[in-house]
Amino acid sequence: MTVNTPDRPQTAHLGTPGRQPALTEAPPQRRRQGPSPEKGEFVRPLTRCQIDDRMEELGELYTNTSSHQVRASDASGQDRSAVFRRRLAGHMRRPGFELLVAETAGPSGAIGLTACAYGFPVRGDGPWWDGLDGCLPQSLLRVAAFGRLFAVADILVERRVRTQDQSREWNLARRLQKRLLSDHSAALGVTLVDRDNADMLEALLSWGWRCLSADAREASHLAPGRFLVLR
Repeated sequence: MTVNTPDRPQTAHLGTPGRQPALTEAPPQRRRQGPSPEKGEFVRPLTRCQIDDRMEELGELYTNTSSHQVRASDASGQDRSAVFRRRLAGHMRRPGFELLVAETAGPSGAIGLTACAYGFPVRGDGPWWDGLDGCLPQSLLRVAAFGRLFAVADILVERRVRTQDQSREWNLARRLQKRLLSDHSAALGVTLVDRDNADMLEALLSWGWRCLSADAREASHLAPGRFLVLR
């Protein structure tokens, strides 16, 4: 490490005409830096008991970050939260289920929940999401048969994560999905997006997800949503 120090100031010798003592310059002020984007939010898994204790908070996060456009006939935010919590409770029963949360300290020091992502390993001989059995492309079934496929069921992040720095590795959504796959040594991630949810599709593509090949799309055309994969 190279450290730059200011030159030693010149001082006048007493009795030397024409030389004035030099004023010592104040050291430059260092710019106060915020936390690194990679460490702006602390990511950690929750146990099933912790998830149960924070289920209401997770439901609020869903309603605040969900990209679904609410139609006039849609249920209220409270009802949508209840639907999400029931779905999450069902997924929690899957073997290998994991839920990650991102938390950060506010100005008062209180820790707040800012994001979450969860999923479960997919086995070649087990069920996927409800209603998808028999609609899966063979390419994904082969990966699942080796225990290297992980289904990411939900990624809940704030709007800024969807629109800013999507390609950066420290993007919060990228950190969450990468952690889920690495925790389970998965070679491939897979997720399902509602066909009318263009906002979520655009976000996932910006985070590195890719649509299936033409052959795989043909094999899964009966599925209720779009399949995306992540390497």
